[in-house]
Amino acid sequence: MSFNAQSNAQTNRVAIIIDDMGYRYTDKHALKLPGAITYAFLPHTTYGRKLAVQANNAHHDVLIHIPMESENSKKLGPGALTSNMDEQAFSQSLTESFAEIPFAIGINNHMGSYLTQLYQPMAWTMAFLKQNNLLFLDSKTSPHSKAEQAANDFGVPVKARHIFLDNELTDEYISQQFKQLINFAQKHQTAIAIAHPHPETMATLNKLIPTLKLHGIELVPLSRLYHIPNINKSIAISE
Repeated sequence: MSFNAQSNAQTNRVAIIIDDMGYRYTDKHALKLPGAITYAFLPHTTYGRKLAVQANNAHHDVLIHIPMESENSKKLGPGALTSNMDEQAFSQSLTESFAEIPFAIGINNHMGSYLTQLYQPMAWTMAFLKQNNLLFLDSKTSPHSKAEQAANDFGVPVKARHIFLDNELTDEYISQQFKQLINFAQKHQTAIAIAHPHPETMATLNKLIPTLKLHGIELVPLSRLYHIPNINKSIAISE
């Protein structure tokens, strides 16, 4: 089969995002996953910038995983956006997060089951992203999220997560979710999955990611699933 014929046959595409990167030294192991994984780094964390630089220099898509207010009032950590902040505070916080990881192509929400349901905070978020040619991935922690509506209103490229791979940290559960990911991609041509840098997740994904091509599925950087003419370009940067 020629290269062109093979690439045309693999029309189904999957993006896998590893969230919650940056707090633990062991998160570095996630960077060894095979293929075009996308990495989402929590802002202002101990290892976030260092690992984000490594991911970017290895030509992976990098997102900033912005903590947002949840319904259960969990502790959010630095760089968080909450409903008691005004537009200026949103812009300042996001500016500081991107100053640390300037090559990130956009953001996705960490938690945010409460904040993403509020249109005004989502509008402020999208205004910042639009101004800086950035994309948004809705982690979809709430079925009532207003993020996609706000993104469309502001002309921000937006997609939403389809599958969480590791809500339970067993090989059996993660494998079952990965099978769902394959089925979703085969049915809808594209699929977006989110996982986390747990040792159990890494062990199972190292085994399963290479099987995607057996199902005619290409693992692609998240940005390949968006139509984005002027996205923030990756630039090599020293640690």
